[in-house]
Amino acid sequence: MPLIYETIITSLDANGQPHIAPFGIREEQGLVLIAPFRPSASLDNLLHHRAAVVNLTDDVRVFAGVLTGRREWPLKPAQKMQGVVLESALAHRELELVEIREHEVRPELLFRVVHEVQHQPFRGFNRAQAAVIELAVLVSRLHMLPMEKIDAEIAYLNIAIEKTAGERELQAWQWLIECIENHKAATDSGNMA
Repeated sequence: MPLIYETIITSLDANGQPHIAPFGIREEQGLVLIAPFRPSASLDNLLHHRAAVVNLTDDVRVFAGVLTGRREWPLKPAQKMQGVVLESALAHRELELVEIREHEVRPELLFRVVHEVQHQPFRGFNRAQAAVIELAVLVSRLHMLPMEKIDAEIAYLNIAIEKTAGERELQAWQWLIECIENHKAATDSGNMA
């Protein structure tokens, strides 16, 4: 099984406007592999500019926020290429697209690291931060997973939230729970129609 790193990818659209999205990335033979689903704004942006920034942050509100419509996060210009970096990034990597492996559902884009910066030390994730990231992954797949699985995962992950969450983690958790509840309500009303 490949090792996947949960990150925030920033890219620019055709008009130069920033786009922020959580992504699980892999590394392969010294390259960074990003595999967005079709269709997606991230895929369009990555192909258009042939560039991306991988942001490593411990502020899990960014993961939860962008999945729940909170897309305004402080940004600063990338240093060696056209792009933007999260101000909350502990480290970032500026990437240039070097290879595309076409696939009708999920093409694989391979990037070369052009520039890498460590802004602050990473002290590690606490259990609540890891739980928020896991729930964020589930929220990104609400349309693919049965609600029973999501409910079971929430019950398990909530243990870590109750024991180790700080203010940021509680806020991120609440955003994700609200998103799931809204999805359930929309699904239930769609089934009644």
